[in-house]
Amino acid sequence: MRPQLVAMMVVLTVATGLIEAISLLALGPVFTAMQTGNVLFLAFGATAQGNLPTLAPAVSLASFAVGAVCGARLESASEIRGRRWFVIGLVVEGTLILVAAGAGWGVAPRYGSPGGRHLVVAAVLAVAMGFRNVSSMRVNVPGVPTTLVTRSMTSFLGGSMLGQDSAFGYGTAAWRLRALAVLAMFTGGLAGALLVRAGWTVNWLLTVPAAVVLAVAGATYVSQPPLHTGQPPPVGP
Repeated sequence: MRPQLVAMMVVLTVATGLIEAISLLALGPVFTAMQTGNVLFLAFGATAQGNLPTLAPAVSLASFAVGAVCGARLESASEIRGRRWFVIGLVVEGTLILVAAGAGWGVAPRYGSPGGRHLVVAAVLAVAMGFRNVSSMRVNVPGVPTTLVTRSMTSFLGGSMLGQDSAFGYGTAAWRLRALAVLAMFTGGLAGALLVRAGWTVNWLLTVPAAVVLAVAGATYVSQPPLHTGQPPPVGP
C-alpha cells in the first residue's frame, strides 16, 4: 500500500472525528458516520428507556443509506469509465459537507433538542458519510477504515507486545498504523469538541472538515494514479 495513500486515509480519519464531534455535540445527539450508534439509539428509544432521541438517528440512518447507495453506484460507474473514482467520491463528500454548512448558516450548536435546521444539516452530513464509507471500503487500507476505530484498536492491541498475535501483525510495523488511526480519530474528536466549546456556529464548524476532505481530494488527484478494485476495464472510447 502506497504511503501517501495511507497518510491521506489517516487524515480522513481526523475529519471523521471532527464531523462526529459536531454531529453529537452541536446537532444531536446523533451519529452521521458511525451508524452503529444510531441503530442502538433507535433500539433503546423503542423501549422508551434512557430518554434518548429517535428522530435524529432515524433521519441520519435513512440519509446514510441514500449516500451509500449513491456512492456505490457513482464510484463503480466512474471506475468502469476509467475515471478517478476515489477523487470523485471525496469531491462529492466535501461538497456535501459544504452544503450542510450552508444549511446550518448562523445556526447555534444545540445538544439534546435539535431543531429543524439541525436535522437538515445532520441529514446532509449523513449522506456525505455514506459516500465516505463506500470510498474507504473500496480503498480498503488495512487498519484505517476512516469511520470507526474498534477494529483498529483490536488489531493494535492484538499485534502489540501485550497481545503478541501474529494474525494482527505482531513483529511487524502494521500495528503502529492501527494506533495512528485511533489517535487520528481522537485528535479529530478533540478538535471538534474544542471548536464547539468555543461557540462556533454550525456553518463555521463544518468548514473545517470540508476543507480537510477537499484538500485530500486535491492531493490524491495530484499524487496518486487511478485506483482499481477489480472492476472490468473501460469499454468504448
